[in-house]
Amino acid sequence: MAAGEHIPAWNGPSRRRVPRYRLHSPLDVTVLRSGIPETVPGRSVNVCEGGIAAMLAGELTPGEAVGLEVQLPLLSDPLRTRATVRYQENLRCGLEFVGLSAEQRAAIRDWVKESKAEPEISALPVAESRDFRDEEGQKADRTRSANGSGRNNRSRGKKRRGTVWIIFLFFLAVAAAIFWWKWNRAWEELESGLKSEETTAAEKPEAQVPAEVMEKLIIHRVEPVYPAEARRANLQGIIALDIVVGRDGSVISTRALNGPEILARAAMDALRWWKFEPYRLNGEPAVVETQVAVEFTR
Repeated sequence: MAAGEHIPAWNGPSRRRVPRYRLHSPLDVTVLRSGIPETVPGRSVNVCEGGIAAMLAGELTPGEAVGLEVQLPLLSDPLRTRATVRYQENLRCGLEFVGLSAEQRAAIRDWVKESKAEPEISALPVAESRDFRDEEGQKADRTRSANGSGRNNRSRGKKRRGTVWIIFLFFLAVAAAIFWWKWNRAWEELESGLKSEETTAAEKPEAQVPAEVMEKLIIHRVEPVYPAEARRANLQGIIALDIVVGRDGSVISTRALNGPEILARAAMDALRWWKFEPYRLNGEPAVVETQVAVEFTR
């Protein structure tokens, strides 16, 4: 609502469940500001068992917790209690009692009887009519609000859990896709290091190099896997192989010259991953043929 806007009023009989009674008495409101208690003086306008309306010499904030002390006429002791600020309009403030004891409620009723106070029926601001209600009405509102909030919270909780699962499955799918892509890429890179049959056929050896010369050029060696079947059959021995080494030093073809096929296959599988320094003819890398020997022993 814009500042200065006229607030319509209720001019008929009071619609409150607990009537308010006119009370023009000094009061003090104590509020904590930055941890320091500050007293705001004022004068009451009306009072009931649920709260009090007053004109204060300072502004309060709706929802603020305060201490309250007011002297009811004809009563010896002042009414001291805690209250919550319900509205602030100009200097007029509505305060709802908090934790009012049964004795204090009885004191208010005694004051009404002894002073023969009449219920207030004058026009009241809409803010006071709406927000400054009796305690029973507010309890009912809070109960309905709690029930509605509970249902809404459960609904929001289910939606939130569903969203979390969707996000989790999305990231899981992305992670699986990335893993598959990297795995496939790695295999492609490994396979690219092995020469195809067409490439092998096109690279003809340019020289026959002794085994002892090529032995000195080995820069990466992979030991063969001793096949379990050969181990159970107690197959042992030295497998001689004829290999062709490409210009980049990779093994582009292998051929076993002797031995059981199972051992020869294991030896050829290992030799495919060997790497040599390029053998040079007239200063240029050349495709050469040589022989190597692989021993299988228990």
